Amino acid sequence: MRYLKSYIYLIVAVKILFILLSITHIYLKHKGKTHSNLDKKISYWKERCEFIFILLMSFFLIYLFNPKYNRVIDKESKLLLYLFGFVLVITADWTEFLNKQKWFTNIQDIFGLFSNKKET
Repeated sequence: MRYLKSYIYLIVAVKILFILLSITHIYLKHKGKTHSNLDKKISYWKERCEFIFILLMSFFLIYLFNPKYNRVIDKESKLLLYLFGFVLVITADWTEFLNKQKWFTNIQDIFGLFSNKKET
């Protein structure tokens, strides 16, 4: 159990680092220094921290929901899973979903709902 607590603290530390880098990136963006070398380095490490966080959380989920074992989820684990959900929603690529709506038009055509085609 000691290793699990250490692992959770590692995940939290990576997330805190990600938040600090994000705040710094927003500050530099506000100051108009988005193309500076510092901002490029911060963006680079921010992306890496996000990747590491998602990877660590993925391994954590595999550990928690392994069907061979019946584990009780403690308070820290519940909080991490709760925050992980928000991170995934916030960092999702919403432009892919909102700008490319061909799938929605196809579904409408399949069901014949709100179709722009005139029946003859």
